[in-house]
Amino acid sequence: MTIAFQPVPVPYLALQELRVRDDAGKPPRPYTDDEGGAPLRCCLRSSTEGERIALVSYAPLRRWAARTDADPGAYDEQGPVFIHAEDCGGPSGESPGYPWARPGALRVLRRYDNRGHITGGRMLQLPDDAHAAFDQALAEAFADPRTVQVHVRAVEYGCYHFRVDRP
Repeated sequence: MTIAFQPVPVPYLALQELRVRDDAGKPPRPYTDDEGGAPLRCCLRSSTEGERIALVSYAPLRRWAARTDADPGAYDEQGPVFIHAEDCGGPSGESPGYPWARPGALRVLRRYDNRGHITGGRMLQLPDDAHAAFDQALAEAFADPRTVQVHVRAVEYGCYHFRVDRP
């Protein structure tokens, strides 16, 4: 199966900063994960028991806007994400496709233009073939020529999962 779109993790430089101070201005509080299963946005996989992780506040659109001179205005959001407490090297490439794509999960795909403004969105309940559903939903999102990136979030908690850029 060919994946037409590539999920983007939290960028490396942002991770270095988040491990010192998060986007809410707070220092991280690393801890040892006793259970595993936390969705790590640094390497786009779930944590395993015993790993050192941190829950930090992240503002993905704000950071993108700072690099591109966009002005998301009221669309700027920040929220909690799990990351490794230390550098993990990013995604391994062993699990191609979309992370946390379990059937039945609810996701929202928010489309943004080059100003950082929302151009639309879609809720998606993942079917058995979650990867095909993501491919289709992202193809629809990028069919709008204004869309430069899509943020995928969990509906239940609003957690940011990953970004997909226009191919």
